[in-house]
Amino acid sequence: MTLFFMLVALFALVGLNVPIAIALGTVGAIATVAESGIDALPNVALVMFDGATKFPLLAIPLFIFAGAIMNCSGISRRLIAFASALIGFVRGGLAMVTVATSLFFAEISGSAVADVAALGSILIPAMKRKGYPGPFAAALTSSSATLAVIIPPSIPMILYAVMAESSVVKLFVAGVVPGVVGGFMMMLLAYWFARRFGYPVEESFNPRRLWTTFREAAWAFLMPAIILGGIFGGLVTATEGAGLAVAAALFIGAVIYRELTWKHLREAMIEGSVQTAVVMLLVAASALVGTYLTEAQVPQRLAAAIIGLTDNKYAVLGILNLFFMIAGLFLHSAAAIILIVPIVMPVVNAVGIDPVHFGIIVTLNLGIGQQTPPVASVLVTACSVAKADIWEVSKINIYFIMVLFAVLMAVTYLPFTAMGLVGLFYGD
Repeated sequence: MTLFFMLVALFALVGLNVPIAIALGTVGAIATVAESGIDALPNVALVMFDGATKFPLLAIPLFIFAGAIMNCSGISRRLIAFASALIGFVRGGLAMVTVATSLFFAEISGSAVADVAALGSILIPAMKRKGYPGPFAAALTSSSATLAVIIPPSIPMILYAVMAESSVVKLFVAGVVPGVVGGFMMMLLAYWFARRFGYPVEESFNPRRLWTTFREAAWAFLMPAIILGGIFGGLVTATEGAGLAVAAALFIGAVIYRELTWKHLREAMIEGSVQTAVVMLLVAASALVGTYLTEAQVPQRLAAAIIGLTDNKYAVLGILNLFFMIAGLFLHSAAAIILIVPIVMPVVNAVGIDPVHFGIIVTLNLGIGQQTPPVASVLVTACSVAKADIWEVSKINIYFIMVLFAVLMAVTYLPFTAMGLVGLFYGD
């Protein structure tokens, strides 16, 4: 009953246009005071501070900053040029370039919103100039950007690892195959659209231009090799890998490409700071709510209720999939992870679901939530860049959401899709 009243209060505040982080903090503070009295109020600040200062969370601002530097130092533009030279000769090639570039950019930024804001500002206008409809360009860019939450390094995965006390490196490894499969399926769907509606060929294949663009983008290709190679090889932690990403982006942008000026660096710092502030305020407020719910034993009671219905882990996964898909309609992915994951983890552990496997399922669910109104943070950003109506875009985006849903079902009920590489690397 406590959880019900808290959710009603939360959605009422959000419905009044109160920012989600403020709404969460308000609900958590009121619940804490109501339960323990006014003397518990100083503890509210301590809980929020402690929740936002866990060491693994340091990776979040660093990956966001690395993505911002990439966007303002010419790295993104060179990646797009190479991808265009590689597959631009195929009908609908520019649409495939969008997916391919999103896959690569995701390996540095870890954020779908950062991905669609950075690449969409370049690719959406380019697609519209070539004759692609604005709603299609927005839908493709939005959905392919969501691969950023599946491909490592992923900010939602970092948050999940902290909340579930799981291995962030194993989560990164588990996300590789689903992310690549999802990207390939989106490319096939884009090609189908191009054939059906006669979308243009970007350019003829030119081996010389391919070599030129590859040479110009070669330094950018080293970034994921350094970052992910170091993390997967056990040489650095995910947080240290995020620091490497920033250092590499600064070196390549300022020394190699010489396009990263002080003005650009200032813009990247402001952009990174704003995005980080939004996420970390959510983390702090959600930690307060999570602490209260844990002390009230809400997670344990929820676990007992679900297990009372069924103890089959695949049936439980079906219930939790539905739960997270509904939550994704209304909550930012960071808020959903921090608020809900601690509540459902007792259920996950009780029925024998691998926490890493469940982490990929949660990430995919909330990635789909980024594409479905009313919140749809990534979709709204893409529509803003494309100057397209969100409902017109959604009519096309439903096809790409089906791709994400197919990957979700494969990961849920064919666990080796995500866990195969984990087993290969770690013997789990």
